[in-house]
Amino acid sequence: MTPIGEQPSHPPLVPPLAEHGALAMTEGELRDWGRRFGRSAHAPLLVTIAGELGAGKTTLVQALCAGYGVTEEVTSPTFALVHEYQAPRSPVHHLDLYRLERPDQLDEIGWDELVSARAVVLVEWPERAGDRLPAGHVTLSLQHLPDDPGRRLLYAGWHP
Repeated sequence: MTPIGEQPSHPPLVPPLAEHGALAMTEGELRDWGRRFGRSAHAPLLVTIAGELGAGKTTLVQALCAGYGVTEEVTSPTFALVHEYQAPRSPVHHLDLYRLERPDQLDEIGWDELVSARAVVLVEWPERAGDRLPAGHVTLSLQHLPDDPGRRLLYAGWHP
């Protein structure tokens, strides 16, 4: 809870009505939403991005980074686990936890320092972090639509 008179470290950045359901988006709409999210983001910010393989997590990360001002190519850090990008407002740390087997392996990548940095931190496969995810982050989740392979469901919310 934020003390009276102080602004939260980051207000929830969710699309209208997202807290009441989900938004079905084409890839182009997802990229556009991600760029707008990135433009409105400010550090420090932790964003978790969940979804099964091929749901569009890295596509969304690329759009978020573009909107935030990252000009270099954004790729999945599946094997490196962490990529750092520079943007005019702050660094962006992109983490892919898919290859982790246990939350204690987060210590090997400097987890505590990464999630507490004055940066935008984007975490794919956040469920692999277990109870190590700090409060106060934006949660995004992408799901395939069985009847419409060209669209994804985007769920977005604020985890206080």
